[in-house]
Amino acid sequence: MAVTRAQSANIANMLQQNVKIAINKENPDLKALTTKTNGVGLVARPVSHAGQRSALGDIRNKVSAISIDPSKKQTAIKKEIVQLSNKLQSQQSLVLNKTKATSSLKSLIETQTDYANVHLDAEEPVHKPEPKIPEVLRSMPSQPSTVSLLPVASVPECMDISDDKPEAFSKALLKVQDIDANDKENPQLVSEYVNDIYNYMRHLEEKYMVRPNYLEGQEVSGKMRAILIDWLCQVHHRFHLLQETLYLTVAIIDRFLQLCPVPRNKLQLVGVTCMLIASKYEEMYAPELADFVYITDNAYQKKDIRDMEAKILRALDFNMGKPLCLHFLRRDSKAGQVDAMKHTLAKYLMELTIVEYDMVHYNPSEIAAGALCLSMLLLDGSKWTDTLSHYSSYTEKDLMPMVHKLSTLVIKADKSKLTAVRTKYASSKFNKISTISELQSQTLIDLSTAAETAS
Repeated sequence: MAVTRAQSANIANMLQQNVKIAINKENPDLKALTTKTNGVGLVARPVSHAGQRSALGDIRNKVSAISIDPSKKQTAIKKEIVQLSNKLQSQQSLVLNKTKATSSLKSLIETQTDYANVHLDAEEPVHKPEPKIPEVLRSMPSQPSTVSLLPVASVPECMDISDDKPEAFSKALLKVQDIDANDKENPQLVSEYVNDIYNYMRHLEEKYMVRPNYLEGQEVSGKMRAILIDWLCQVHHRFHLLQETLYLTVAIIDRFLQLCPVPRNKLQLVGVTCMLIASKYEEMYAPELADFVYITDNAYQKKDIRDMEAKILRALDFNMGKPLCLHFLRRDSKAGQVDAMKHTLAKYLMELTIVEYDMVHYNPSEIAAGALCLSMLLLDGSKWTDTLSHYSSYTEKDLMPMVHKLSTLVIKADKSKLTAVRTKYASSKFNKISTISELQSQTLIDLSTAAETAS
């Protein structure tokens, strides 16, 4: 039998009304929901409530006016009317069944009906029923499984701060002062990586080390070298060059002579050429070739200096960056917070070593630290602090052999014919440091005597 449009609308209204009745919390009797039905399996509502669209009698009239095929009646009853026990079973099967990706309308209506039926009696306290544990889950062991389905957040272990642990770096260096703490605002002092720079310089001084007694078997002797260096000190002072230029000149001479022996008539040429190279490396305005030709009293021509310059650069592979004593002394003086007198005396002691052939194999960092240590002992007897040991990488015990050698050089300088260094530091520009009474003190004599005894 064909269904008219009005009848279809009535069926839709009837289904909506039926869903509302199923989930209505004001329904007084759960049994009436499952037993009182009309001829088509719909729930009959005993009373009419305000706000509803149709009264009970209207719904019965509309339902009775509809003709339904008897063959389809059983299917409609099975879809709409479900017993309470069947609802609980279907709810458990819905939880355990993981193969279905979606839920049917029946499952959604049953779930909503169950939550509505829990609150039927408003006078009794509401208790949620305990969930039934499936047999599969009961058979599982109580201990947690080693395989976790969900990611477990790792809990970090607490830091061990017990006293038996090794001391932290900051605690171990508690007596060492940070000498670069106030230099962070000055970008030219590169306080962030100045220690890395000095570590690299210590690597370079080992790389470009001059071996002891390198002049053995050559025509040039250690005494000839000392005369050349003493004369270059006078040339350096006359040209008003930087102090780094003099130290670099001596370093290039020693490095070249140990690789390429030269006759004695070419030794002065090697000296002035090395000073020219050092001037180009350190000075802003280097002396011209004509100046060096003039200072040698025209013993060599410009071409001779150019040819020797090319030979030296090729022999050293253009590596002019050997660290100097003066670089390390400035760092050590800052670590020791020494005054101008101690710093100047240390410079005088260092410059005495460049003339001595027996001192060529010592590292510049060791010479600088030993000179400052002797300067502190002579002027006020101050000790070598932990901060100085940290930044210079030498302890006072490590520096005592160098201190003894420097003490011997000071006493020897008073009787030596090579007086360029001593005369230079006797001027007021260097506070006349080579003439102070402390260089004649008993402390210096005792240190020199200890060096002779040790040797």
